[in-house]
Amino acid sequence: MKVNGYRADDLARVGLITRERWVMPLWMSILGVCFRALGRFLVWLVRRGLITGPALVLLLAYGKWDWPGPAALLTGAVLFVIAWWLAHPASFRRVVGARLLGQWRLMVRYRRLWRPAMIGGQLAVVHDEKQYLPLIRRVRSTRWADELRVRLLYGQTPERFALVAENLRHVFGAYRCTARELKPGVVTLRFYHRDPLEQPLGPLPIVDVPDLRRVELGRTEDAVPFLLALLGTHVLVAGASGAGKGSVLWSLIRALAPLVAHGSVELWVIDPKGGMEMTFGKPLFARYEDTDAEAMTELLEEAADRMQARTQRLKGVTRQHTPTPGDPLIVVLVDELAALTAYLSDRKLRDRIKAALSLLLSQGRAPGFLVVAAVQDPRKDVVPFRDLFPTRIALRLTEAEQVDMVLGDGARDRGALCDRIPRALPGVAYVRLDDDPDPVRVRFGYPDDDAIAETCQLYAPHFGPRPILNDEQEAA
Repeated sequence: MKVNGYRADDLARVGLITRERWVMPLWMSILGVCFRALGRFLVWLVRRGLITGPALVLLLAYGKWDWPGPAALLTGAVLFVIAWWLAHPASFRRVVGARLLGQWRLMVRYRRLWRPAMIGGQLAVVHDEKQYLPLIRRVRSTRWADELRVRLLYGQTPERFALVAENLRHVFGAYRCTARELKPGVVTLRFYHRDPLEQPLGPLPIVDVPDLRRVELGRTEDAVPFLLALLGTHVLVAGASGAGKGSVLWSLIRALAPLVAHGSVELWVIDPKGGMEMTFGKPLFARYEDTDAEAMTELLEEAADRMQARTQRLKGVTRQHTPTPGDPLIVVLVDELAALTAYLSDRKLRDRIKAALSLLLSQGRAPGFLVVAAVQDPRKDVVPFRDLFPTRIALRLTEAEQVDMVLGDGARDRGALCDRIPRALPGVAYVRLDDDPDPVRVRFGYPDDDAIAETCQLYAPHFGPRPILNDEQEAA
């Protein structure tokens, strides 16, 4: 053995301590390679358990009973699968179909393109001349999308995947791609093959006893109902002309109609555009104004006064108002907010409106005074208190910058491409909830004039005169 060109024995004789290099025997190297190959094979078997498990059972049955064993097992399995599919198709698709289809697409698509996709998106890491890739842990598929559960490399964040979601979409030929954190160190990638919200959604059925914590307004792109937790929140709806703001508002009004008839919810509606949109639902509204700016201002001020009176009445009794027929939830609905906050020529009225809305938005959730407002222009000078809306709905917008204005910073980077929603898809929106930073893509139902008229006929309450109450009368 030589060290820097010198023999080790010569260096040892002059007093230099040396150490003989230990060389692994060939048989040990071969054994190590075999163990590593066996480990990889076992991992492969476990990852493809839906395929390898039944195959192993059939092999064991063949070894014990010859051909009748596997034939009987296959016949019983086929009959069981058919019975399951016929009896509970939804659970069958979720438990079996999604996994089998996911395994198939993993083998034919994602395994083949995963390495170039990670390298092209700069998600692969090279260390000591060895390349590391984020690991696909699981794939589940539906007729709409593939869901990949991916283990991040050390030092990576879900935001990095969100930033290259558009790159990944093109690599795998998907209609849309989203990246969301599932838990620390794990991200969920969803590749949509086609748009599940492409088909229009008609008026939704009205629930006899609606739950204000789960108001159904539409469908998500995961083909499940979109449920809005209305109780304890304010809602801002932003969208360009023709984007479908009416679909959102009328879906909400129709969903609340049974509670309006019951008396536990009152709708106070303002339509500054002259009533072309909201007049159809006037039989459902406890208060309604569409032409007189002074009357609109007084309506908002009355709501603020009653809110403060109710707050004093409930102080020390409860922290959250419970709607009842004698003490209803008040939903203040404004169809075009900018007409009151920016375009109104009378500055004094404009200031009074802003003051009343600021009170309702900052203090109204606990005592049961909620604001639902629609706007076309979401800029801060038009909607100065947009940050006071915990729930925000962004339909088609005209500019990319408006997405973050409505849904919050970074919403567009997380997949809320509101400026790319086609004009042919009115009612499609991205929703930002106060407890989830990731926007949800939704299509709201479209109630036509006949559906609105039928709702008014079935659920219109019989309101008496609505005098403006002072604080003492409200408290009484």
